[in-house]
Amino acid sequence: MSGEEKDADVRQGIQSIEVGVPLLRVLADHGAPMMLRDLAAAAGMPAAKAHRYLVSFVRTGLATQDSLSGRYDLGHFALELGLASLARLDAVRVATPILDALGEEIGETVALAVWGNMGPTIVRWVDSRRPVSVNLRTGAVMPLLHSAIGLCFVSFLDSPLLQRRVEEELLINARGEDTRAPISRTQLDALIADFRRHGMSRVVGSVIPGINAFCAPVFDREGKMALAITGLGPAGLFPPDWNSPMAQAIGATAKNISRQLGWRAAATRDGA
Repeated sequence: MSGEEKDADVRQGIQSIEVGVPLLRVLADHGAPMMLRDLAAAAGMPAAKAHRYLVSFVRTGLATQDSLSGRYDLGHFALELGLASLARLDAVRVATPILDALGEEIGETVALAVWGNMGPTIVRWVDSRRPVSVNLRTGAVMPLLHSAIGLCFVSFLDSPLLQRRVEEELLINARGEDTRAPISRTQLDALIADFRRHGMSRVVGSVIPGINAFCAPVFDREGKMALAITGLGPAGLFPPDWNSPMAQAIGATAKNISRQLGWRAAATRDGA
């Protein structure tokens, strides 16, 4: 086979993969499990054809199907691929060793999060020598309005998608389904103003009773929020004071990472 023929052969690729990938893209963009008919329609293919692809995706872990509802969602292997990709981002690589050092400094659990397709997603979790009893680990997607990580993104990230999700959560909260979070835009705006003044967010036992947390934004060279770095611990050992050693260490660490990403204070909004 000539060199030209080899190049043409490589360019042909595997057509069936290229045809099936839009199904995964639709699942990633939709942000919630989908019925076959809706998924197929959004991907622009007949339901019977989509079903054949989904059978293979489920077998390989790229997709999963709920046995009760029949809805499809991204599978564990898709999550692993996404997390592996996020871990290769420059910002995450820069932050990882600094996060480890922060954990040693404050002696508490620390974590790193990014804004992903599903929302604020933990990409690195470092337990302290006395790990807190919380059901959170790498890959967890945090609630926007009653977690320190979520509120940090709400306060410092400019994103139309984020704002739409904030409005959805406010509607849920207004119905009294979640009493841990703000139930009105006025309450949320007051929190955001307070967090921007201090350069970080804070929760006092709202996600897990008895657990406090601070979360500070990390900015890139353009002043856009790239990461969130958080520390959390038992209320008796992790004081919620803005001037506490934990809060100061978390804020300083976030600024250190931001500087390494090329950030300058004047590039961020509201002096954050």
